[in-house]
Amino acid sequence: MRERMRDFLAHRRFQRFIIAVILTNAAVLGLETFPQVVERHGDLLTLIDHVALYIFVVELLAKVYVERSAFVRDPWNIFDAVIVGIALVPATGGLSVLRSLRILRALRLLSVVPSLRRVVSALLRALPGMSSIVVLLSLVLYVAAVMATKLYGQAAPTRFGSLPTSLFTLYQTMTGDDWGNIAKEVMDRHPSAWIFFTIFILVCTFVVLNLFLAVVVSAMDEENSEERAAARQDTGDRTQRILDELAELRKELAELRAQRALD
Repeated sequence: MRERMRDFLAHRRFQRFIIAVILTNAAVLGLETFPQVVERHGDLLTLIDHVALYIFVVELLAKVYVERSAFVRDPWNIFDAVIVGIALVPATGGLSVLRSLRILRALRLLSVVPSLRRVVSALLRALPGMSSIVVLLSLVLYVAAVMATKLYGQAAPTRFGSLPTSLFTLYQTMTGDDWGNIAKEVMDRHPSAWIFFTIFILVCTFVVLNLFLAVVVSAMDEENSEERAAARQDTGDRTQRILDELAELRKELAELRAQRALD
């Protein structure tokens, strides 16, 4: 019974059904943000939301039945259980804010779709390397903010009048938000300021941020390599089991032939 349930949960059609339920539930929760739609079809939307929640609960219970103690050892199962558990908490009184967290059910796509799961795993794997880049970026930002405060604080006090203001302005420049007007405002008093802004943007945007991409891509390559290695190992194990079974069959046939020869 347990093996049949395991095969049912892993079947491609069932996985597609769960994905369809997640997408439908996410669309319903989005429609609930429109007062006109809620006024006309509020009861239907609530019914669909409850049905989707019951499906998620039944799926989790089935996984617990199939996997037993292994259920809690899988981080994705814990992730799904937390999201579904939040939806089960009564959203009344002081807990009414939990109603807005129902949209977190859409994040279940991360655990259901294998490609999304690989991306998230790669991002988590890249966190140690990304932390070093964050430190580097923070150092560059701090050095540039101190320089900008001393060089352009009097020319543009609203932009670079103090260290916190300079940090915010340079962060805004790094993201590409209105940096042209910021540079022009400073260049009205300091025409050579374009050199500072050009170097800062090149270092932060094209060098440091590309390091983030390099770390993530490297982590995704490692994740894919491990999956391929695991797939090869699984294939090798299956092949070995088949060879062992064939060897046992040959041994039994040889024994039967020997027994017939003696008879």
